[in-house]
Amino acid sequence: MKRFFPALPLLLLPILFPLATIVTPQTRERTVGPARVEPKTAAEIIKTDVDLVNVDALVLQKNTSRVVGDLVREDFIISEDGVKQSISHFSQDRLPLSVLLLIDRGGCLDPFGEEVRHAAMSALAQLKPVDEVAVMTYHDTVELIQEFTNDRRAIKSAIDYVPPHDERANHCLDTAFYAAADFMNKAANPVGRRVVIVITGVTRNFACWGGPSPKAAMQSLFESGSVVSGIVPQSPVQEMENGMMRWATRLGRISGAHTIDIQKVADETGGELLKDKPENLDRTFTTLIEHLRTRYNIAFVSSNKNRDGTVRKLKVELADATRKTQGKLVVKARRSYVAPRGEERAATTTVMQEHP
Repeated sequence: MKRFFPALPLLLLPILFPLATIVTPQTRERTVGPARVEPKTAAEIIKTDVDLVNVDALVLQKNTSRVVGDLVREDFIISEDGVKQSISHFSQDRLPLSVLLLIDRGGCLDPFGEEVRHAAMSALAQLKPVDEVAVMTYHDTVELIQEFTNDRRAIKSAIDYVPPHDERANHCLDTAFYAAADFMNKAANPVGRRVVIVITGVTRNFACWGGPSPKAAMQSLFESGSVVSGIVPQSPVQEMENGMMRWATRLGRISGAHTIDIQKVADETGGELLKDKPENLDRTFTTLIEHLRTRYNIAFVSSNKNRDGTVRKLKVELADATRKTQGKLVVKARRSYVAPRGEERAATTTVMQEHP
């Protein structure tokens, strides 16, 4: 008989000494991975040596959750630390996607069964030829199964041969997110939009012993510019395990334990957490990919010229006139980014500008 929560005794121990980390700014130069084709588009490619901040924004109708896809630059207002910024570049579905599948292999429930596997492949088939996919798995440790590639056969092979589920292992979300952000910085397409899709049955956990702190993991995600979204296959067992983790982490926070919550990570990075029964995930996964494809890309050069490496707060909202004509809308966009550091040279950033 399976043990229901094998990792619970360790998880309830508070993390007293979270590891420190040094986070570099999102404008550093990046190494492009192999097996990538160049985007073919009518958009103009512009290279700039300024510290350009890119923000993805998804706009949904509040009541129906339908995508609003006909907005223009003037409909958006973006601010940094409360100061309005001037939008220098604006486009929609022009930039290629770098999608990292992050698959949970720990705990008592395997969230990556045959139905989920099929849903993932069906949704990824909707990506454009220029979009790239990588596959990474995690439990106590993280394993890169497939580097970023445009080769759909390689992606299918990686998804078909995901390592076995280990019910004795933990769900080390902090370790997984930190590794995902680091991989994004090193290997993702530097002209693309970055997306981490977590497939898991557990959405909350404690910081794992010996790994980065949840704060360090979040800062690394900010630095990478990644949008984090989650897919949760719902079942009675999954809801029970996840319910136990919600209860345990709430108690743990009282005693000072460090915790991490995928919903909060998604909110901070502008992503979504979607849940449904495994047999319905074809539609759910497809919805997520459609939302990724219909995001607006907004870029600006910060009016704050201090190269201090600080985490700066972002806010993307709609102009008053837009809200009056469009009704109640919800904007999902990341809420923070890491500024460049003092002595670092501004990396050459490539952006894609829509023709007038």
